[in-house]
Amino acid sequence: MQSGNKDFLNFVLTLFKAMQRDNLGYVYRGRFTQEITDNILALTENKLEKEEHSSKIKKRVYSILVECLQNITRHQDDAKNDLPDSNGLFVIQKQEDKYFITTGNMVMNDNIDYIKNLIETINSLEKDELKNYYKMVLEDGSLSSKGGAGLGLIDMARKSGNKLLYQFRPVKEDSSFFYLHTIPSLEDLEGGFENKEESLNNIINIHNTLNTENILLVSNGPFNQESLMVLLGSLEGQMTGTISHKKKVFYIVVEMLQNIVKHGFAPESKIVGVPGIFILGEHKGFYTITTGNFVDKGKSDELKEKLEKVNSLTQDELDHYFNKCLFDFEIDTSKKAGLGIIDLRIKSGNPLSFSFSEVSDECCFFSLQTVITTE
Repeated sequence: MQSGNKDFLNFVLTLFKAMQRDNLGYVYRGRFTQEITDNILALTENKLEKEEHSSKIKKRVYSILVECLQNITRHQDDAKNDLPDSNGLFVIQKQEDKYFITTGNMVMNDNIDYIKNLIETINSLEKDELKNYYKMVLEDGSLSSKGGAGLGLIDMARKSGNKLLYQFRPVKEDSSFFYLHTIPSLEDLEGGFENKEESLNNIINIHNTLNTENILLVSNGPFNQESLMVLLGSLEGQMTGTISHKKKVFYIVVEMLQNIVKHGFAPESKIVGVPGIFILGEHKGFYTITTGNFVDKGKSDELKEKLEKVNSLTQDELDHYFNKCLFDFEIDTSKKAGLGIIDLRIKSGNPLSFSFSEVSDECCFFSLQTVITTE
């Protein structure tokens, strides 16, 4: 059975390709509480510890990250409304040896000239001039009502060693969405920033899609047991609702991520982990949890049959089918993999949506979505 949510499931592959192309590792769109900010910092710190050998890069990226997140937190209440753009945005990506940090938040149009002039001034200054300008602003006490937004931008430019790239996208007559693109630079890694405008434009396009689909979080693999645990830790502060509801969502997230790690297909053996994508969406009255990963083309028909069978059963029939599979000790390993799918259907209480897209002679891209009604 092909999913009734076919358009979105096809979009998962498009998003996966876009994130792969731009090396987007983690995208968060939503309210920035202290807990969520701490989780994002912990997630990024862990990623840096695993992927970076240079303590200089780790320190510089992390310090800019802190400043960027504080900047969103300070200003996310500037435009209070129910528009999708009222949510903040955080994106981190790595291209070759360079990190790109993008943040976004709503601003009132009355503040745009001030922000533009400030950034243009900052970008016009050399390193020593910027240092002096920072001291002057600090001593002058000419801070914004938000407690140092100007200093924050100056500090980001000082720590990154690069020009700040920005864009304003009109949202309403009185407000716009402010994107800030920061690229930490190292003295021994010169050049390579010629595509930063294109990089920011790609992120803006993806952000527009996230708004349309009401997606809160996107994590792009590779996935393994270790990265899975870190991602799960970052989700804890983002669940709302009753404790039992949070547990249900968390359980289903674990099951779907484990599905990628255990059964996903890695076309390139040099990759540590399984390539895939995880998407969490929140809508009025329900959450959507979506994963996408490659699967062996030779196993796709069997997986499709399992999903169709699971979707065709009533709740009682599902319970019976689950117990039959669980206690059938003659069952082979591949069939036991279907236990997770049955459990997803039971725990969510809703049919599973799925699609398969052929991408090569050896594999398909498999998208799976679970819908959980909010309690």
